[in-house]
Amino acid sequence: MSGHSKWHSIKHKKGAADAKRGKLFAVLTRQIEVAARAGGGDPASNATLRTMIQKARDASLPVDNIQRAIKRGIGEEEGVQYESINYEGYAAHGVAVYVMCLSDNRNRTGSEIKNIFNKTGGSFAEPGAVSWQFERKGIVLVPKTSVGEDDLMLLAADAGAEDIGDGGDDWVVTTPATELHAVRTAIEEGGIDVRSSDLTMVPSTTIELADESSAKQVLRLIDALEDHDDVEAVYANFDIPEAVLAKVMG
Repeated sequence: MSGHSKWHSIKHKKGAADAKRGKLFAVLTRQIEVAARAGGGDPASNATLRTMIQKARDASLPVDNIQRAIKRGIGEEEGVQYESINYEGYAAHGVAVYVMCLSDNRNRTGSEIKNIFNKTGGSFAEPGAVSWQFERKGIVLVPKTSVGEDDLMLLAADAGAEDIGDGGDDWVVTTPATELHAVRTAIEEGGIDVRSSDLTMVPSTTIELADESSAKQVLRLIDALEDHDDVEAVYANFDIPEAVLAKVMG
């Protein structure tokens, strides 16, 4: 796993994810609305919507919230119109950062994201500056307690998975973006528990942050971006050794 993934895994275990549950629900609702507006309200024919609904269910977003978000997306209920906007830049030490936002005011969001980069030692960049370093992939997290690596590999590979990695308590199954639903379905139909699944941006190369000071510099920017209300997800190509990450977490 990249350092960014390890960082999120540790924060989740420490309960930080629960503290941001309200924002998570807001982001999930917006994702569903945007997906429904772009491809229609039927998840059977709208793969993006299907993925967002599954992600919302994994996070225990109430069914009523999901249904209302779909209705707003297809215009059956009134609501704020959100659009998907991506921003790019660099953190300290040349770390590439790709920010995905859902906003109802492009100018406001762009100005605020740029300000976060500038205030935390990063630099805002033009579209295309870092996006070429990332590739859209599907990720399925499978608890290690539910299956061995070899058995999971056989099942997932037959369904279209590309790789299986070690994510601490979970196996991390990587898939092409288009095969995420098929791979998750195959795993579950094989009687194996799935913790969650999502679309993500995987970096082609990583930059190692080998000391505590460097790691804190980069994570300060990442955390500030993730705290912004319009930010859907932040991806970066850093890697932090386990020993350094343990020191950062204190």
